[in-house]
Amino acid sequence: MNTFTLHLFAADRTEVLAGVTSFTGEDASGSFGLLANHDRFMAALTFGLARLALADGRREYLGFPGGLLYFIDNELRISSRRYLRDTDVERITQALTRELLEEERALEQTRRKLHRLETEMLRSLALLGQE
Repeated sequence: MNTFTLHLFAADRTEVLAGVTSFTGEDASGSFGLLANHDRFMAALTFGLARLALADGRREYLGFPGGLLYFIDNELRISSRRYLRDTDVERITQALTRELLEEERALEQTRRKLHRLETEMLRSLALLGQE
């Protein structure tokens, strides 16, 4: 059985998985799959799940908030801010949903803080212009 190696890169860790027989992921154009010895390929992964099939018959799932995928020389490299990896699709789906909600809340707080800062800066500039 033909296999390839998967290299996962995140801000807090890296992993290498040998013996991967297939990868199924998604980019903005839709779902796609990769098998061993695929031609050079690059994609921007969207938020969601990817599926791995391993030579020993196991299936694993990867959850991403997005990332960059590059396949070359029978090696798949995926870079993402972070990722989740699990064999249970329900568990990883729940974890990914929780992380998405937390990330969205944090982004909204950051947007509000930036808006207040911008408002305060404009007010200060207006006061300087009046002097």
